[in-house]
Amino acid sequence: MLQSWRFVVVWLTLPDLGPFLQALFLLPGTIPGLDAKNPEFSVPGRGNREKGQKWPASQGQEMQSTINYLWHTDDLLGQGATASVYKARNKKSGELVAVKVFNTASYLRPLEVQVREFEVLRKLNHQNIVKLFAVEETGGSRQKVLVMEYCSSGSLLSVLESPENAFGLPEEEFLVVLRCVVAGMNHLRENGIVHRDIKPGNIMRLMGEEGQSIYKLTDFGAARELDDDEKFVSVYGTEEYLHPDMYERAVLRKPQQKTFGVSVDLWSIGVTLYHAATGSLPFVPFGGPRRNKEMMYRITTEKPSGAIAGTQQQENGPLEWSYSLPITCRLSMGLQSQLVPILANILEVEQAKCWGFDQFFAETSDILQRVVVHVFSLSQAVLHHVYIHAHNTIAIFLEAVYEQTRIAPQHQKFLFEGHLCVLEPSLSAQHIAHTTASSPLTLFSMASETPKGLAFRDPAQDIPKFFPKVDLQADYTTAKSVLGAGYQALWLARTLLAGQEFMFRGLHWEMLQATCRQTLEVTRMALLFLSSSLGTESSVAGMPEMQELKRVTELRAKRGGLAEALSRCSYSITETQMSLSNLSSELVKNRDQVHADRSIQQIQCCLDKMNLIYKQFKKSRMRPGLGYNEEQIHKLDKVNFSHLAKRLLKVFQEKCVQKYQTSLVTHGRWMRKVHETRNHLRMVGCSVAAYNTEAQGVQESLSKVLDWLCHQLLQDRTKEAQVSPPPTAAYPSPALTDLVLHMQELCEEVKLLAFDLQDNNRIIEGLSRPPSAPDS
Repeated sequence: MLQSWRFVVVWLTLPDLGPFLQALFLLPGTIPGLDAKNPEFSVPGRGNREKGQKWPASQGQEMQSTINYLWHTDDLLGQGATASVYKARNKKSGELVAVKVFNTASYLRPLEVQVREFEVLRKLNHQNIVKLFAVEETGGSRQKVLVMEYCSSGSLLSVLESPENAFGLPEEEFLVVLRCVVAGMNHLRENGIVHRDIKPGNIMRLMGEEGQSIYKLTDFGAARELDDDEKFVSVYGTEEYLHPDMYERAVLRKPQQKTFGVSVDLWSIGVTLYHAATGSLPFVPFGGPRRNKEMMYRITTEKPSGAIAGTQQQENGPLEWSYSLPITCRLSMGLQSQLVPILANILEVEQAKCWGFDQFFAETSDILQRVVVHVFSLSQAVLHHVYIHAHNTIAIFLEAVYEQTRIAPQHQKFLFEGHLCVLEPSLSAQHIAHTTASSPLTLFSMASETPKGLAFRDPAQDIPKFFPKVDLQADYTTAKSVLGAGYQALWLARTLLAGQEFMFRGLHWEMLQATCRQTLEVTRMALLFLSSSLGTESSVAGMPEMQELKRVTELRAKRGGLAEALSRCSYSITETQMSLSNLSSELVKNRDQVHADRSIQQIQCCLDKMNLIYKQFKKSRMRPGLGYNEEQIHKLDKVNFSHLAKRLLKVFQEKCVQKYQTSLVTHGRWMRKVHETRNHLRMVGCSVAAYNTEAQGVQESLSKVLDWLCHQLLQDRTKEAQVSPPPTAAYPSPALTDLVLHMQELCEEVKLLAFDLQDNNRIIEGLSRPPSAPDS
């Protein structure tokens, strides 16, 4: 039971903390002054340790409490130079909280430094900043305690340390991190706060009610109020994320008179975002940042403008600069093209060249306000993420597609879920169908090209080998790297399999069957009309010979030739249709094989078994050593782990990569076939259109001749009736009467046929005309 009678507990609301805190920290044993040259220096000891890492031996594990909260020292969440953080519970409600308990060393700091964290947290209230609930004291020792929001899912660093994210976060999760960090930093700047220790370990993760990640900035021990135009001289932070000027003074201990502004947070944000996107730090000397500090400083200060990473592969070797994210990064090229310029401009050593927060917030907000349109290019066999604003026009979207695919807008044709997607350039992008990574727009290029497929790095190149002897720390590190490469292989396998599905599905949609049917229907309609008119040829046989009737015979013979030509076109289209039908059946067969593929499950099975061994290695590394039997088991686990890794890579290479490459070759052949078929149909369509045009001319000429004959016959009969007496016969000449009637009927048929041919010709011209813009 707490001996509450031995001390006085003062409970104040947060707004009343100011006067109380100054009195609270005036304790016996407090040293009022420190080294004036470096009063706040805390590199690198400030950095929080992650849960699961080795901790220094404690003075004894016990229960501790304040008046309202209780915790056990076993429940350590993090530890720094001046405080430890524990998981605690509210004594009344049982609610989980995090308590930051300050140690004796914290009181050696100047008073204004001691109270600064409390004052900063009191000003802040944002969903992306860890909340401060109360300030209390422990019992007998009267240690100061911050009671804060508990984030149950660890930190961003713990997320990145997971083997699943060894090569960076998935795109969706990275965007969540970006959104949360930007929102939290924006709140800090609105309140005139500089954090000075931004890093993945100080970005906590909490799972929301709907299962979404929420990231929150924490650890404001180094934070202070600072306006945009103000400077400070003290140094805080963690080595790998420090601005080079601060690194020079804090790590290399070189005296310098430089002052620092709020932009130092931007450098730390740049390193943090690069780490989140790639799983590794941007600036790495040979041997690592902590072992080669002089080279680390040289890399960051000699970095060319525009470079976002620099590494040294060999001891005393040259520096290698990168201006883009590595090929192993899981972010789409669409997002990378937006992100890289931001990284390049906040990872600038010279503060005069570095962006300010206003521009950083503007550019990152521009990314976060965009919507993504998923586009699978059949010509390249690659899935693209096109980031555009909803208020942009479709013309801007088409240009963005061109930037990623190099397919000109006039050659772009889109399908969605098997249907032609009508994209009018002048309309808003909101009219584009809602897409997902599993249901993208399918882009077909009207220009033929060889599919290149997805470019990737073989995960086998990133798999190290175990040392023969037992070394618990080294074995854990090796297992972690191998497992990370295994998860990368799993991600690539899923991507390659999805690419095959999109290839077969898209080509099945783009089989031109509808074009074949339309062209064939129009051709047969033309043949039907021509054949029906040809059937009237016998109606003028046996009539009196006239020059005009000879002309009719010639025109009808020409029309018969056109009918034969159209019959050949019809046959050609029918053959094309059969060829496409066979190709379509082959596509369906290949799609079924993709659906029956079990390589993903086999890789996942290997990873599950490897993960069990990895967790055992992670637990073993905490121990000073292993007994004989445990060591033998550890050796067997190393052998089994290696065998599982080899099996995983074999499945990946033989059942994923090789099948993908085979599918890519087949896809290229099919694409060429489709392009050839399209061109053939276009030529046939042009021929049908030409034949129809010629037939139309023939029909018009025939109509004119028949009109003239009918008119001439009527005139002749009228003249004969006026000049000659009525014939003695009771009925007119059958031959003459039949001729007039046949001429009139034939004239009407020709007129109808000419009208139908004109309409038919317009349809064919529409089919055969190459599109000058995306299909609409």
